[in-house]
Amino acid sequence: MSAELAASPFTGSLEAQLAQPASERPSFYWLGQAGFVIDAGGYRLVIDPYLSDSLAEKYRDRLYPHQRMMTAPVTTDGLGKVDLVLSTHQHTDHMDPQTLQPLLNARPDVKLVAPLAAREEALKRARIEDGRLHLIDAGQRITPLPKVAVTATRSAHETLEQDASGHYKFLGYVIEIGGLRLWHSGDTIPYDGMVAEVAALKPDLALLPVNGRSAELLSNGVPGNLALREAIDIAKGIGAKALIAHHFGMFSFNTADPAEIDRAAAETSGPALFRASLNTVYRWG
Repeated sequence: MSAELAASPFTGSLEAQLAQPASERPSFYWLGQAGFVIDAGGYRLVIDPYLSDSLAEKYRDRLYPHQRMMTAPVTTDGLGKVDLVLSTHQHTDHMDPQTLQPLLNARPDVKLVAPLAAREEALKRARIEDGRLHLIDAGQRITPLPKVAVTATRSAHETLEQDASGHYKFLGYVIEIGGLRLWHSGDTIPYDGMVAEVAALKPDLALLPVNGRSAELLSNGVPGNLALREAIDIAKGIGAKALIAHHFGMFSFNTADPAEIDRAAAETSGPALFRASLNTVYRWG
């Protein structure tokens, strides 16, 4: 698909933006961390939303207290009409019960895409019945909505973990919608074969985490992600035309410098680099 990504700041609330019907033209809104609203082809998809303070409650008075650096930009009610929800893995900032339950309970026809390896957690956290789950494993392709396809890729957070049945615990999704192929990698670091695996699916746009990783965090139970330069190189390697860098600005112990992303965007050749930003709509085409 020959097109470009453009970023347009907006005034007013995200809720007001989402009160409009989902557009045909692919459009994206950042929810913080790895969360996005994806409008395209007349559908609205929500991926990895974390709109609560559940982690602050869980880790209160611990080494990493998980206090939000940014206020949730919208409530689950404010997401408007949603057609599909996706979670890339079961870490709470990607599969949050305090977000998924009100989101899905208020929309009884909406289904959740989740890793096959996370089936039990997805059912428990979302409090939905089996029939509302679309389960997927790496290498599989499903069509959860007419004219919408999702292909799962492997992700390494920080390793390529599998459950006892061999199903991958961490996934990325190549979503085909509205004439666009976008790849949300989920949480990942580089691994052997990643570029070839994703390049074969020919994504136009990459949504990649850039908060990096450290031995100290990993030793305290916090796995990491791509560094900014790694994300840029991977986006180039898979043939993406644009990259939206995200997964920063939520928790002070595990973030990235927005100014560094902006400098790289001004200096980097190859795929167009955008820093995920609140109060901004990203439009394709």
